[in-house]
Amino acid sequence: MLLRARKFEFDFPRPAMVMGIVNVTPDSFSDGGRFLDAKAAVDHALRLVDEGAEIIDVGGESTRPRAMPVDEAEELRRVMPVIEGLAGRIKVPISIDTMKPGVARAALDAGASIVNDVVANREDNAMWRVVAQAGAGYICMHMQGTPQTMQMNPSYADVVEDVETFFSERIRRLNDCGVASEQIIFDPGIGFGKTPGHNLQLLGALRRFKELERPLLVGVSRKSFIGKLFGTDLAGRLPAALACATLAVEAGVQIIRAHEVAETVQALRMTEAILANRKV
Repeated sequence: MLLRARKFEFDFPRPAMVMGIVNVTPDSFSDGGRFLDAKAAVDHALRLVDEGAEIIDVGGESTRPRAMPVDEAEELRRVMPVIEGLAGRIKVPISIDTMKPGVARAALDAGASIVNDVVANREDNAMWRVVAQAGAGYICMHMQGTPQTMQMNPSYADVVEDVETFFSERIRRLNDCGVASEQIIFDPGIGFGKTPGHNLQLLGALRRFKELERPLLVGVSRKSFIGKLFGTDLAGRLPAALACATLAVEAGVQIIRAHEVAETVQALRMTEAILANRKV
């Protein structure tokens, strides 16, 4: 299974990749404000690459529940110095985490290779045209509603079936807009319009999405459903996140999005070592 993201190509199966998170925001739920300064964000990204991150995901607008929207000019002001500071300095793909086609286009022009789109449930095709024109990778994430509404009352007849249907329909829409299947990564959107029960059902059914024959990305790092399940604060959620990540890789997930890169890389390599020595 091939993934193409501009000049980058990844052929799966291969060791699972860790996407390191760089939030250039004052209000992200986990580390808002820590890397708002462009130099601090670039330095953090370089550390994550040293720790083993194979993708760096830069975001300038919080997508936590009920987060206030950011206008395009402000988002560009936050992310562009970081992307420009990383382009040419790191040998791994830069992902732009944005909902805005204009920001995606500017980031791709500056050296990004992947668009991480949390509102892939969009109906307009402007973002997809940008991705197609650039030949960029595209992370197609499932979300019910918007960041402002997604956690008000998430409900599904069958969350796994609904997400699978969404992915299948998006492949057709993306292909129609010129985005090749080889550019697409699917993300079930843990915590985006889901209750803790929905999240657990999706994590338990990840193997089912392998039938789509596209790389899967899972992000559970520091998410609030872990706190709701165990009563832990942000600092105490790493063990549960690592459990989710290792089980996801065992189920066939290819990319894990994480804040704690070194710990996640070690957990994944151990998981893969055990799986490689498993006797059927």
